[in-house]
Amino acid sequence: MKKSLVALAVLAGFAGAASAQSSVTLFGVIDVAARYTKGNGNNVKQLTNDGSSSSRFGVRGVEDLGGGLKAGFWLESALSADNGTAGDTSTTPNKFWNRRASVSLMGDFGEVRLGRGKTSTRLVVDDFDVYSTTGLGDVTRVYNTLGSGTLTINRADNLAQYFLPGDLGGAYGSFDVAAGEGTVGAKSYGGRLGWKDSAINVAAGYQSTEAAGGAKFKQLSLGGSYDVAGVVKVSGLWSQLKFNAFKQNIYTIGAVAQVTSAGSVLAQFSDAETNSSADLSNTAAGDAKFYTVGYLHNLSKRTSVYTTASLIDNSGRSIFRVQGNAVVPTRGGKSGGFDVGIKHSF
Repeated sequence: MKKSLVALAVLAGFAGAASAQSSVTLFGVIDVAARYTKGNGNNVKQLTNDGSSSSRFGVRGVEDLGGGLKAGFWLESALSADNGTAGDTSTTPNKFWNRRASVSLMGDFGEVRLGRGKTSTRLVVDDFDVYSTTGLGDVTRVYNTLGSGTLTINRADNLAQYFLPGDLGGAYGSFDVAAGEGTVGAKSYGGRLGWKDSAINVAAGYQSTEAAGGAKFKQLSLGGSYDVAGVVKVSGLWSQLKFNAFKQNIYTIGAVAQVTSAGSVLAQFSDAETNSSADLSNTAAGDAKFYTVGYLHNLSKRTSVYTTASLIDNSGRSIFRVQGNAVVPTRGGKSGGFDVGIKHSF
């Protein structure tokens, strides 16, 4: 259940300016899993924070400005509940609000949003990966940036976004441009368009990012899903990544089946294929097949338990792995993992 920020003295300053027409909310997810991963004859046993949903906490607010116009802000940080750290400590300087930091204006025209956030193609991939690009089933574990050094395949800094209004008969979309501000691999533009009703969702997204020397890294993603009477939801996703002569295609199909009133089985398969130019390159080589199956059981509206098992079968010189800190497999080898975890939302 979302809690009013005014209940938390440590963040009371955010609420001090709130009026009767304003709302400020603290929200988050705590997700911790016991995980085992293996590759190249070695294994890693650990507690991790992204089994079913990425652990995070944040604060967001909306102010009614009158005349149908609203202002909003959103600050969201990754949270490693296994060790108590927060934000992205791998960057210099560290990004505390690494998941999202934005301010926006909203109205009948849609939403204009400025700050840091997800790119257009990431939003498409999120919608049609049954694991929502999280945990051992994260489809982007077999996405290859092809040696481009792009920084925008997931999120972008200095991002200006426009979102279509929500009353277009099921149509939706967004467009974005990110200023590089002198950082190689950070300057990009993109967009997505989709249509959704109670059972069907289809969307396409495109992103172009400027790499070193002005070369472009390009991603095109097309996805669709169909919900069969609330019993089974089937999803399909195709992504193509291109950089110079290198090209990768990733074909994904997945399903979520409601097997009990509280339990769901999730299954997904991805086939990642690179072209011959990439196969001959040390930086972009590799095909892979990615298998994932899992089960999630809801204990309440906010709490669930889950388990996931996955395997990446590399070929050629590829070294994809099921998690960022899993053992790097031998070239063309296998990477596998299994976890059991608890997720609680507030």
